[in-house]
Amino acid sequence: MKQGSLRSSAYAVLTALIWGTAFVAQSVGAEHVPPLAFNAARSVIAFVFLLVLCAVMRSGRRRKGQAASVTRSRKDLLLGGFWCGLTLGLASFLQQKGLDTTSPGKAGFITALYIVLVPIFGIFLKKRVPKAVWVSVLLAVTGLYCLCITESFTIAPGDLCVMLCAFVFTAQILLVDHFVTVVDGVELSCCQFFFVTAFSLIGSLLFEHPTWAGLTMAAGAILYAGLLSSGVGYTLQILAQKGSNPTVISLLLSLESVFATISGAAILGDRLSGREYFGCALMLAAVVLAQLPDRKKA
Repeated sequence: MKQGSLRSSAYAVLTALIWGTAFVAQSVGAEHVPPLAFNAARSVIAFVFLLVLCAVMRSGRRRKGQAASVTRSRKDLLLGGFWCGLTLGLASFLQQKGLDTTSPGKAGFITALYIVLVPIFGIFLKKRVPKAVWVSVLLAVTGLYCLCITESFTIAPGDLCVMLCAFVFTAQILLVDHFVTVVDGVELSCCQFFFVTAFSLIGSLLFEHPTWAGLTMAAGAILYAGLLSSGVGYTLQILAQKGSNPTVISLLLSLESVFATISGAAILGDRLSGREYFGCALMLAAVVLAQLPDRKKA
C-alpha cells in the first residue's frame, strides 16, 4: 500500500473512532442536558473551529497565489448552509432525543441506515440503483427488525427517533452533495453549523429549560461532540478522501457503528442481546454491501 493511501486509511479509521465514541459522549450528555441545548452547545464549538479552519485555508491559498475560496456565490453558500443546517439540526435533535432511551451501540447501527438509504433516495434524482443496494436494503430491514422490534411487535420511542434521524440524515447528505459542487466544502460545513446553532438555540429557549449545572456536568461530553466529532472529525474526513479510493474510505468510515458498540460496552457497560448483536451484524453487512463498487461502472 502506498504511503499516501495508508495515511488516508489511518485518517478514515481515526474519524470512524471519533464518530463512534461520540455516541457515548452524546449519551452521557443526554443525562444532564436537553437535546436542543446539547446540540446548540456542540454546534457553536464546531462552528468556531471550522471558522478558524476556513481562515487558515484562505491564508494558505493566498500564499500559494490561489483564489482565497472556491465559493463563487455567497447566496449559494447561505442557501446551502440554511437547508443543510436545517436538516442536520433536525437529524441531530432526533438522534440526541433517541439517546435518552437507547444505547450508543444500537444508535450507531440504526443511524448507519442512511448509507443504505442514500442510493435509494437517488431514484427520485433519476440515478440508477445497483442490484447490490436492493440486497443491502433487505439486510438492513431484517437487521433493524432484530435491533428494534420487540417480541410484542412494538418499537421503543428512542429507537424510532434514531430511525427517523437516519432518514433526515439522508436528505442532508443529498443536499450537501448538491451544494458542494458550487461552494467550498469546509465553508459549507461552517455555515451549516452556524444555522444548526441558531435553530437549536431558538428551539431550546422556546421549549426547554436547560440549567447551568447541567451544562457544566455535560461540559466534557459537549466539548468532545463539538470539537472532536464535528470539528476534527469533519477535517479528518476531508484529509482521508484526498487522493484515495473513495470506496475504501467509505467502508472504513462505516466502522463508526462498530466503534459505537464497542465504546458503549467498554465505557458505559452497555450489553446487547444475542438477537440485537445479530441485527448489528446484518446492518454492518448491509452498509458494506451498499458501498461496494458497481460492476457496471468498473
